[in-house]
Amino acid sequence: MRNPKKNKLWGSSTQKAIDNFPISQLRFQSEFVEALALLKKACAQTNQDLGLVDSKKAKAIVQASDQIAKGLHRDQFPLDVFQTGSGTSTNMNFNEVIAELASGKARTKIHPNDDVNRGQSSNDIFPSAIHVAAVLMIQKKLFPQMRDLENALGEKAKEFKRNVKVGRTHLQDATPILLGQEFSGYQEQIKKSSKRVEKSVDSLLELAVGGTAVGTGINTHPEFGKRVSALLAKELGVPFREASNHFEAQASKDGCLEMSGSLKTLAVSLTKIANDMRWLGSGPRAGLGEIILPEVQPGSSIMPGKVNPVIAESLLQICAKVIGNDSTLTWAAASGNFELNTMMPLIAYVLLESIEILTNGIRVFENRCVRGIKANSRRMEELLEKNLMLATPLALKVGYDKAAEIAKKAYVENKTILEVALEMLSIPKEELVKILDPEKMLRPVTPK
Repeated sequence: MRNPKKNKLWGSSTQKAIDNFPISQLRFQSEFVEALALLKKACAQTNQDLGLVDSKKAKAIVQASDQIAKGLHRDQFPLDVFQTGSGTSTNMNFNEVIAELASGKARTKIHPNDDVNRGQSSNDIFPSAIHVAAVLMIQKKLFPQMRDLENALGEKAKEFKRNVKVGRTHLQDATPILLGQEFSGYQEQIKKSSKRVEKSVDSLLELAVGGTAVGTGINTHPEFGKRVSALLAKELGVPFREASNHFEAQASKDGCLEMSGSLKTLAVSLTKIANDMRWLGSGPRAGLGEIILPEVQPGSSIMPGKVNPVIAESLLQICAKVIGNDSTLTWAAASGNFELNTMMPLIAYVLLESIEILTNGIRVFENRCVRGIKANSRRMEELLEKNLMLATPLALKVGYDKAAEIAKKAYVENKTILEVALEMLSIPKEELVKILDPEKMLRPVTPK
């Protein structure tokens, strides 16, 4: 790999940003670099088509941008995420690197501003890159993993469709439920989260390019934004379009915030699912132990034989980060003043980070946890037999108060509901057995 100190392609604007912002180790994701390069490519093609940039220069800019989009020269984009709020530093970094590469290809001087940045402003090109990168990551990476997890949970719902177990509300025993029904609920959560994310994608299909400095389109062709968006849509197979209102597109980041909110909802759903897996698999002897989680690694450096739900724990940490990112993005999105939001680099980074870690976390959770879950039928039957809430259907026969008295007595005397009901009621055993059949409690009971 090229040593950027010895073979740097950037110019003075980039170097000033390097000197001004030695803040963190955070750099923009490769997907963002690809998106911005693709935008520069489409802009150059549009400028050529409109006769605004010499054909030779435009073609060289396209070739240089294409190389960057394909992963070359990544060491030439060293800037910290925490920089000028419009992303101007990164935009000029791209302009300078592309100009240097293109000048070599065209064997003529290509200017970073006059040629590469023709018809653009950081204020419209940077937010456009955020949208392009986010949409591509969601469609190519996140959605496939969400579908795989939804399918895996659905398969487990079918596999566990005969496993009757104790239901729980308020962390207390409740009436019976099928393990498969629980898993069908998890499957539906992911399905609905996918729809929420998919709906939010539409807001990101609008691109700010063409608005230039403040949304008026100064110093650009009136068709520039429309043409650039159309070229991207054709190349990527994604229906990107010019923003319907450039002033909204540049002054606000509500579309990014909407997507972040959908990702946060997904993270909350995954938190519920992962936590349930930990509880259901707790034990192996002193917990619930109704499911058996895959053993993927030793769980303790001091306790031999201990195995922990590490995959679920990893996912829970990811979800916590995504929820935190949403809070960060919310504050950043609220930081627009008049015609420009000045926290766009931070918005770009946290939004793409959320997509990335959710994608990877879901993949690992599905492959190394959900697929290998087994039902512990013996444990479920053991707990079900002791369930005091089996007294619930008795309320239709003897009233709520009498049924509650039976449940309390069963608890105090450590007996089953059937045993106490036989002692306290004059109902034949055969009838009581039918009334207290857990499987019958899985269906609605019509009061007589």
